[in-house]
Amino acid sequence: MKVMQKAFKWFIVLLVPALGIGTWLGWNWWNGAISPTKHDQVTSIQVKPGTAAQQIGQQLEEAGIIRSSQAWSLWARYLQKQEPSGGFKAGNYVIVPNQSLPVVAAQIWRGEVVELSFTIPEGWSLQQMGAYFEKQGFFSAKEFLSETRKIPKSEYPWLPANLPHLEGFLYPDTYKLNGDSVTPDVVVRQMLNQFQVVALPVYEQGKSKTDLNLLEWVTLGSIVEKESVVPQERSRIAGVFASRLRKGMLLQTDPTVEYALNIRQTKEKPLTFAQIKVASPYNTYVNPGLPPTPIASPGVASLKAALNPEETPYLYFVARYDGTHVFSKTLSEHTAAQVAIRRQVSAQ
Repeated sequence: MKVMQKAFKWFIVLLVPALGIGTWLGWNWWNGAISPTKHDQVTSIQVKPGTAAQQIGQQLEEAGIIRSSQAWSLWARYLQKQEPSGGFKAGNYVIVPNQSLPVVAAQIWRGEVVELSFTIPEGWSLQQMGAYFEKQGFFSAKEFLSETRKIPKSEYPWLPANLPHLEGFLYPDTYKLNGDSVTPDVVVRQMLNQFQVVALPVYEQGKSKTDLNLLEWVTLGSIVEKESVVPQERSRIAGVFASRLRKGMLLQTDPTVEYALNIRQTKEKPLTFAQIKVASPYNTYVNPGLPPTPIASPGVASLKAALNPEETPYLYFVARYDGTHVFSKTLSEHTAAQVAIRRQVSAQ
């Protein structure tokens, strides 16, 4: 009996310090786990709808924003007990450096999302847009391009029939988004809405002056957009194309070949003869008339030029590589201009 009492006393003597040490170690781990990381950059992070608290913690830990996803899960349970009806909110967040885990958690719990914006320049193709959105971290290029192949004809009955994709109809502009609604379908509809507001009325008001239907108008506008650099030449370039179409001449415009091959020629590396003979419905060196769809998103200035082209005697033009072009009335004049420009480029 005395032996048992003595053993119990020693157990108590050892237990109290052990509990103290355990408590100290636990507290020490907790303080370290919730303290700010050494991550010294502002970080954007997207929490998708339906993401579990544990997944958010893992995402934050992988990004270097918090030290421990385990500590995150513990804190998430604490928040849930404090506010049973609450929860972490989906959206896009900007996390500044030197924030403790509870501070980061409070930001996402309260849904303090950042308002995002994006800018699509005039003349961009769907491929360029997709790459841009992916680089910005909005969503993948594949997701975006997949959405642009869905034609919401019921919502936008003015869209031409049998479109394979929305090339040309996503209006280039600067847009703002709520941080909790960054999805391909939301972006596509924003841009279609802007086309409906900005571009469509231009055609409705001026279609009596042209033989072009809506698809042809946007297609021609997209070519004018790709060929024009300086604003004062835009209407003249449109006039050259309008004249060639009337005369039944091939348009022979380089941007359609670039679009067909998904390449971009440069002064140092222009299109080759083999490339301009490529078999593609978009190649206007071998196919008469306009390509089957637009090749880019034209701005309203190019669309207006396509609707009201300059009356011009010119049938040809060639780029000087400074943004301007040499316009010619005959093929011989055009060939001479090409030779002169090539010599200038070679001499540089």
